[in-house]
Amino acid sequence: MRAARSARVTARLLAREELEAGRRDGMFALLEAHFEGVTRERFESDLAEKNWVLLLEDEQGLVGFSTLLLYESRATAEPVGVAYSGDTIVDPRAWATGALPAAWIGAVCQLRQNLAVPRLFWLLLTSGFRTYRLLPVFWREFAPSCAGPSPAGLAQLRDTLAAERLGAAYDRSTGLARLPQPQVLRPHLRSVPHGRQDDPHVAFFLERNPGWERGDELVCLTEIAWSNLTPAGRRMWQRGLLSDLS
Repeated sequence: MRAARSARVTARLLAREELEAGRRDGMFALLEAHFEGVTRERFESDLAEKNWVLLLEDEQGLVGFSTLLLYESRATAEPVGVAYSGDTIVDPRAWATGALPAAWIGAVCQLRQNLAVPRLFWLLLTSGFRTYRLLPVFWREFAPSCAGPSPAGLAQLRDTLAAERLGAAYDRSTGLARLPQPQVLRPHLRSVPHGRQDDPHVAFFLERNPGWERGDELVCLTEIAWSNLTPAGRRMWQRGLLSDLS
């Protein structure tokens, strides 16, 4: 597939089957550099259940990636599409580019055309406050949120989809997933910078996921729809659509 540029970072969307051995090695090395508890077996297992991979590269090489399973769920009264995020990491040197959200949104916009259902939801597991913080930046309504009770049916849908995907690893009472082999952010990424806890969304994440430092995952859900985007999200949506990821 052809590449799309965002600042100095190139975003490339590949079907999992298109990944060469060298790319897999690079992805594993990047993940291992930022997480403890990473094993090649665990990495390959996560990759095997996904059908798409988004790669971010700059002139020095791989700076990030996200694995994605796009599927239709019939666990609800009306079938819905689900974008389930797997292993995801961006090297700190690429944080400021905004490449990942733009490329991810652009990729999902294109992939949703393959679904036969009208509604698509993002099922996100996160053990880091930085990833959780993307939700209020780009999405108006999501669960769970410090803004108050979730919109009607959203929290229930999250529970249904999480239970379908994760089984006994998901605890409905807490909204947390405890995976058999958790991946834990390395110490330099686990620290919360001074002042960040004053952010209500960061404070909410830390309260709802007290075990985040040991790899507990907060399970989140939002609908991927134009009407559910913040102004920043709409800019990213348009930026992603303008990117040539096909």
